[in-house]
Amino acid sequence: MGDGGAGLRVRVVAGAYSAVLVAVLVGPLLGPGYLLLRDAVSTPRSYLTGSALGLGDSAPRAVPQDALLAAVSPLVDGGLIVKAILVLALWAAGYGAAVLVRELLRAPLAAQLVAVTVALWNPYVAERLLQGHWSLLAGYAALPWTALAAYRLRGSSHTFHTLRTGGACVKRVKPMWEWRVRGAAKANEGRGRSRRGATRRPYAETLGGWAALAGCFAAAGLTPTGALLAGITATVTVRRRHLPGTLALLVAASAPWLTATLLSGAGAEPSDPAGIPAFAARAEPGLGTLGSLAGLGGIWNADAVPDSRTTPLALLATLLLLAIVVSGISAVATAETGGRESLRIRRALLALAGAAVVLPALAATGWGMEVMEWLVVNVPGAGLLRDTQKYVALAVPAYALCAAAGCGALASRFRRTSTAATKSNETTATALAATAFIAFLVLPLFDLAWGVGGAMRTVHYPPGWRHVAERIDTPGDVAVLPAGMFRRFPYSGAAPVLDPAPRMLPNDVLQTGELPVRGRTVSGEGTRAREVETLLLQGGSAQDLARLGVEWVLVERTTPGPLGESKTTLAQLEPVYADDHLALYRVPGPDPTLATPDHRWLAVAAHLLWAVMLIGGPTLAVVAQRMSRIENRPPAVEH
Repeated sequence: MGDGGAGLRVRVVAGAYSAVLVAVLVGPLLGPGYLLLRDAVSTPRSYLTGSALGLGDSAPRAVPQDALLAAVSPLVDGGLIVKAILVLALWAAGYGAAVLVRELLRAPLAAQLVAVTVALWNPYVAERLLQGHWSLLAGYAALPWTALAAYRLRGSSHTFHTLRTGGACVKRVKPMWEWRVRGAAKANEGRGRSRRGATRRPYAETLGGWAALAGCFAAAGLTPTGALLAGITATVTVRRRHLPGTLALLVAASAPWLTATLLSGAGAEPSDPAGIPAFAARAEPGLGTLGSLAGLGGIWNADAVPDSRTTPLALLATLLLLAIVVSGISAVATAETGGRESLRIRRALLALAGAAVVLPALAATGWGMEVMEWLVVNVPGAGLLRDTQKYVALAVPAYALCAAAGCGALASRFRRTSTAATKSNETTATALAATAFIAFLVLPLFDLAWGVGGAMRTVHYPPGWRHVAERIDTPGDVAVLPAGMFRRFPYSGAAPVLDPAPRMLPNDVLQTGELPVRGRTVSGEGTRAREVETLLLQGGSAQDLARLGVEWVLVERTTPGPLGESKTTLAQLEPVYADDHLALYRVPGPDPTLATPDHRWLAVAAHLLWAVMLIGGPTLAVVAQRMSRIENRPPAVEH
C-alpha cells in the first residue's frame, strides 16, 4: 500500500505541475471571450455546413474540428469548447511526457517534471499558439500517449507469447507482469484455473493497447496533420506484425478528411508550388535552419514567434536545450531499464527525432524545395507536407526522454564522486539537477508566459454577427467583402486573423483559399470562389453573381481590404441588414443548377466513425486496464 500511495503522489504532483504550467501559458484565455488570432477562430455558434464537413471547394484542412464545433456549439458556447480543448491538449502533452519517462525509464518525480517542462515550455508550442494552431496541438499532445500505447501493445504481445510457449520472461517488462508469468506454470493448481484462464489477462492487455491507440489517433486526428504525426509515431514504434492493424486504425481515424477529399475532389487538385518556399522552415538569429529546428523553432511566419526568439536569447535557449538533451542520449539509447521493448521504443523515438529535425532542414534547401515542389504538383494530398516545421513535433517525445535521463546521469555522477553516496543524497542530486534543467528551459523563453507575452487574449464580437446569421434564411452560398481570407478588425488586435464568417454564418461562405505568405500569394485549390471574388471586384452584374450560385453578399465594414468596383454590384442587390460593422445583401435568383450532389450522409458517417473512436477508444482502454488489474490480483491464500 505504501508503494501504491507513493506512486499516486508522483502522478498527482506530475499532473498538477503540468496544470500549473498550462495555466501560466494560456492564463489570459481563461476569462470570458473568444480566441481570434491568425488561424485560430472560435465563435459562439458554428453550423454544420458543407464546408464544415470538408465538402467545399478548398482542401479539407479543418476537418473534423469544424464539424465537432458545429455539433457541440448549439449546446455549449463554441469559444468555451475551443479553450477547453486547447487547455486539455496542453495538459495532456505535459502529463503524457511525464508518464512516458516514468514507463520507459522508471524516472523519478524530479525527472518527470523536467519532461513536462520540455514538452510544454518550448518554441514549438509558443509558435503554434501564436499562429493559432490550437487543434494541431491536440495532435502534438497525442504523441507521447501514442508511444505508450505502442509500448503496451509490445509488452502484452511479449507476455502472451511467453504464456503460450510456457517459457519465462527474461526481461523485466513491467513489475505487475511477473506474477502472471510465474502463475502460468501453476495454472491448474490452487484455485484450479485453466490454461485458458491464465491467458485471459494478456488478451485484456492487447485489447487495451489497441483501444488506447485508436483513441490517440482520433484525438490527434482533429486535423489531418495531427493524424499524420500520430500515425508516423505509431508506425516506427509498434511491432511489424501490428502494422496492418495500426494503419487500419489510422485510416479509420482519418476518415473525415479522407472521405471529404474523395467527395469534394479538392485533394485531387495539385497544390500551388509557391507554397513550398513560402512555408519552408525559417532560420532564427545565429542558428541557421538546422539549429532553429533542433531547438524546436523555425516556423515560417516570423511574426508568430516570441520576442525572445528574435534576440541572442534564441541561441542561448537552443544551446541549453540541446545540452540537456545530449546529457541523456546515451542512457536513453543503451539503458536496460524497462526491458527490451522499452529500449526498442526509445531507440525508435531517438531515430524519429533525428529525422524530424534533419528532413525539414533539407526541405528548406534549394534542391529540397525542388523535390517538395514536384511532390505537391504530382502527388495528390502532398500539400499537407508543405509546412515542414510542423513535423518537428515528432522530436519532442525523445527530447523529453533524454532530458529526464540527463537528470539521472548527473545524479549517478554525483553518487560516484560523493564519499557518502546514500539514497537521500542521490535523490537530492536528482532534484538539484532537475531544478537547474527547468530553469535553463524556462528562463531564456520567459515571454512564453501569460499567453506568449500577452499576445494571446480573448476578443468579443459585435452583436451584428448574430443579427446577420439570423437574417440568412435561405440555403444559398455567401460571398464576402473585402476580398481575401484575412481580416484586421478593431476588436481583434494588430495580427491578421482568418475571417470568422465561415464559422459565424449558417450557410457555406465562399473562400478562395489564397494565403499571403512572405510577400507572395499561395493559391488555393478551388476556382468558383475566385470567380465570384473577381466578379465582385470588377463590379459585375447581379445576374452573373446569381449564375455562380451566390445568394448572399456580406460586407465587413471595419477591416481593410480590396473592394474594387463592388459598389456597382451591391447597388443591384437587396439590402437586408446594416450596422457600423456589417452589411448583408440578398442576390435575386441564384442558379439552382449549381447545387452539388448530396454526399453529406457519407461525410457525416465518416465523422461519426471518428467520434466513436474518440470516445470509445479511451473508454475501452480504461475498462481493459481495470480488467487487467483484477486478473492480476494474486490468489487468496487458503489456511
